[in-house]
Amino acid sequence: MRVAKNWKDYKIIDTSCGEKIESWGGVTLVRPDPQVIWKSEHKTSLWKKADGVYHRSNKGGGEWEFRKKFPESWKISYGDLRFIIRPTGFKHTGLFPEQAVNWDFAAEKIKAAKASGREVKVLNLFAYTGGATLACANAGASVTHVDASKGMVQWARDNAAASGLADKPVRWLVDDCEKFVSREIRRNNKYDIIIMDPPSYGRGPGGEVWKLEDCVYDLVKLCSNVLSEAPIFFLLNSYTTGLSPSVMAYILSDLLAPKFGGNVTADEIGLPVELSKAALPCGSTAIWTK
Repeated sequence: MRVAKNWKDYKIIDTSCGEKIESWGGVTLVRPDPQVIWKSEHKTSLWKKADGVYHRSNKGGGEWEFRKKFPESWKISYGDLRFIIRPTGFKHTGLFPEQAVNWDFAAEKIKAAKASGREVKVLNLFAYTGGATLACANAGASVTHVDASKGMVQWARDNAAASGLADKPVRWLVDDCEKFVSREIRRNNKYDIIIMDPPSYGRGPGGEVWKLEDCVYDLVKLCSNVLSEAPIFFLLNSYTTGLSPSVMAYILSDLLAPKFGGNVTADEIGLPVELSKAALPCGSTAIWTK
């Protein structure tokens, strides 16, 4: 497992019985986590004193119970990057901290390419609030950031401003990712790096159901057509429990290796848990590199 160990403003304190208690810049939140199937005893009294608790509803969704008044939003840092944290109605906070391992990987690859005198173009699809976009822009790449949610794209732009990156070469696009890539193929636009973090489920513009397991192969195949002649890497991330790292690795190898060669690695990504000294699995990432 690749574990995001370099956080200073964020940590998981404890996990038990389907929940985790986290510190987000000193604000403690209890949130559900489907990976936490163990029933170990709580190791801290903070569970009873948490600033906010997300309660799931039997009818789907849920709601927050805030036990302490704190700002509607606040900022946390990861290195040079600043992120606005805001608890949403779907238990999320606007950031997936485990993705820091992928931000670090991307930044290292971009800096190495820049050091050799190369300009780097990145396509970030399903880009959410821009963690990968900010990491790539801060490392010196030009980035095309695409997400179907206008609110998420604005949140990403606000994160860029908070990080002092508002003037970096980033295109902020509210668009359907698949349709955008299809247009880029027709325009013959190419990218050296593709980062893709698609949702497990979604609905198309006509209400059709989009399921990642059924669509991911065709989506990666489509995106392979906008890679440059000398691509640097293709990163595919997933939180879909039925899509193992090995399956994603096979897809990347099958679609990219015949044309570009290179190697594929895949693993779970996760976060350290302070009190148990173990790591909580938080998703999977497969990476093709040249």
